[in-house]
Amino acid sequence: MSTPQTTAVVTGASSGIGAATARQLAEAGYRVVLVARRLDRIAALAEELSKAGHEGVEARQLDVTDRAAVDAFAASLDRCDVLINNAGGALGMDTVAEGDPADWRTMYEVNVLGVLNMTQALLPALTASGAGTVLVVSSTAGHGTYERGAGYVAAKHGAHVLAETLRLEIVGTPVRVIEIAPGMVRTDEFSLTRFRGDAAAADQVYAGVAEPLTAEDVADTITWAVTRPQHVNIDLLVVRPRAQASNTKVHREL
Repeated sequence: MSTPQTTAVVTGASSGIGAATARQLAEAGYRVVLVARRLDRIAALAEELSKAGHEGVEARQLDVTDRAAVDAFAASLDRCDVLINNAGGALGMDTVAEGDPADWRTMYEVNVLGVLNMTQALLPALTASGAGTVLVVSSTAGHGTYERGAGYVAAKHGAHVLAETLRLEIVGTPVRVIEIAPGMVRTDEFSLTRFRGDAAAADQVYAGVAEPLTAEDVADTITWAVTRPQHVNIDLLVVRPRAQASNTKVHREL
């Protein structure tokens, strides 16, 4: 009888860090379950991975803020060994005085409640695996603020505190809790979404920065952390490009 393949669930797998992480975990031998709202994107990625010889890849359309759908998804899985809580994002660059409460609510629901929903729903399976991993992709925004970023900063602080508290609460169980906090990462969609499709404004974020991080850089960090021996827990790993010393200190060659 064959041994069941170690299964990793990756949220926000339709693009950027999530898609890159799914590819790298598949290369590392995991059976990968791709989760995102955009079914066409994850279906294409699942086909790509399957053609590359990776077995058991699944594409599952899911909104992580929909608790009933999350619970149904969790119930449908035969096992889960690794949960990559990557779904998230930022909206706007407004001051606190001018921020849109709807944007703040959306960011909180995805970045915090989405992580909560997925973690609560899959924690029994992760525990039952005997060697589970919950990984939260937060941000350096979760560890220090900056002007015009309070809504996103507040949400990522929430994700950071969720991971930190969960680690305290489940110590002694066979589940480790890892937080990866990326700094400046240039992906196809993050800044474009934040600036509501304004490509010029999105490009300005990276202007003069020789080598911002890529999605593959962060995925490599995630995969490294997940594949450490099970008794090794990478509590928190902050990863920035060399040109970025803090959220507000970036070297630009203009």
